[in-house]
Amino acid sequence: MPSPRAKRDVLSISDLSDDLGRLLSRSARLKAERSRGTVRPTRPGRNLAMVFEKPSTRTRVSFEVAMNDLGGHAIYLSSKDLQLGRGETIADTARVLSRYVDAICYRAFRHVDMVELARWATVPVINALDDLEHPCQIVADLLTMHERWRGRFRGRRLAWVGDGNNVFHSLLLGAVAMGIDLAAAIPAGYDPRPDVVDAARALARRSKASFEVVRDPREAVRGVDAVYTDVWISMGDEAEREARETAFRGYQVNNDLLSLASPDAFVLHDLPAHRGQEITDAVLDGPRSAAWDQAENRLHAQKAILELLLPPARPRRRAS
Repeated sequence: MPSPRAKRDVLSISDLSDDLGRLLSRSARLKAERSRGTVRPTRPGRNLAMVFEKPSTRTRVSFEVAMNDLGGHAIYLSSKDLQLGRGETIADTARVLSRYVDAICYRAFRHVDMVELARWATVPVINALDDLEHPCQIVADLLTMHERWRGRFRGRRLAWVGDGNNVFHSLLLGAVAMGIDLAAAIPAGYDPRPDVVDAARALARRSKASFEVVRDPREAVRGVDAVYTDVWISMGDEAEREARETAFRGYQVNNDLLSLASPDAFVLHDLPAHRGQEITDAVLDGPRSAAWDQAENRLHAQKAILELLLPPARPRRRAS
């Protein structure tokens, strides 16, 4: 049975706002330990259910390896593997899984389903991506920036070029929480949700960070310390392909655009990339790309998140 302590969910990056500094420090230590080959199983006996409605490479593999490194076990469950695919309710699924495992990570199409699962689960629920946010990705991204900027976020300038989508929502909230100034170049009609912007502005007032949305990528990128982009057509948006390709023409991160950034600026992409659309091969494979560090850092960031949410298992008493 799961621990009776009050559970904690991570449905938004905002659920981690007060812990981000500690999480990044812990992620860095976990990464250093793994590079030295001194992985310590800090959560033996813990089990994670991974409910995935969407395909994944980085999220699935990083969570499975994270649980293995921590001494626990991860169970991958696609929607085809569960009775969810045959009409069982999210509430019933949540209540049953809570009797078996210590936490659930959920990769969903709809945020409302994420909220419903968390409402009925009695163990922590982790948002492994939905249509509103992608918080675990952004913890890894902040770790990548932490490494490149040697732990100093305040006064750093970050540009986003592309869609005001779920990844951007989490990036916006996470960046301003850490004091990063963010300029986003987003075409009209693809702006972030107003409630997310309002939440970001509240965080920015606390951290003294700035945030603006502009239409011209050149304006957003000029002089910044890092440039972040994402696909123009996310999973679920395929029917809008033609309209999106037209709207985002001119928003490609290429060497010409990157030349406007600081000489030391690096490029971020959460992957997978649609090469030749939002980013060129020359940039993604070039010396200023941090995308592969981001991908690796998913592992270390998620280990730190799992440690935060899961207490160590109590040793079992031997029978007398």
